[in-house]
Amino acid sequence: MFDHVKFGVSDYAASKAFFLKALEPIGVAVASEGPPTYGVELSPKGGEASLCLYQTEEKPARLHLAFTAENRQQVEAFYRAALEAGGKDNGAPGLRPRYHANYYAAFVIGPDGHNIEVVCHKPEA
Repeated sequence: MFDHVKFGVSDYAASKAFFLKALEPIGVAVASEGPPTYGVELSPKGGEASLCLYQTEEKPARLHLAFTAENRQQVEAFYRAALEAGGKDNGAPGLRPRYHANYYAAFVIGPDGHNIEVVCHKPEA
């Protein structure tokens, strides 16, 4: 749970395009945007939490970002969209019972090496 997460990226346009396409299945879109050095805020419509990206020359540390899905179909749609957007597989959609019985997630590596996850904690409908 977070209010916002902001981190620097090496290629603002590529990262913005990746996150918009990969997170579209869970309703994420541009909430606000400034110049690349200020960045873009991405959030679901009416959402309380946001992801913010900005252009930097610094080498950012790798992050693990996990987003909530309403259902398992959103997890699967995220995975497909993220791969189409240039992400690298880091764990296909499936149950991760070591976390809990209904932990259904998928993982991809984004443009800057960040581990991006979408997870549904609900049982299959």
